[in-house]
Amino acid sequence: MLAPTLPRRLLVAGIYKMVEIVGTSPISFAEAVKSGIAEASVTIRHMDWFEVVAERGRIVDGRVAEFQVTIKIGFKIER
Repeated sequence: MLAPTLPRRLLVAGIYKMVEIVGTSPISFAEAVKSGIAEASVTIRHMDWFEVVAERGRIVDGRVAEFQVTIKIGFKIER
């Protein structure tokens, strides 16, 4: 039995690219992720997933002043 004929665009696997950014927030790590994703969405289309690679912060006068997250973002390349 022969397989049904599918359009070529359905037979080709997707190709993705990753970029790495740093998001920051004075509120929390979660807000730093949201801030980074929101800013990246201004110039990157077709974002599909993200991975938090690292978390760190900045201390000023003995207090947490800023939350920082390094994020990898995956997006599908257009054809």
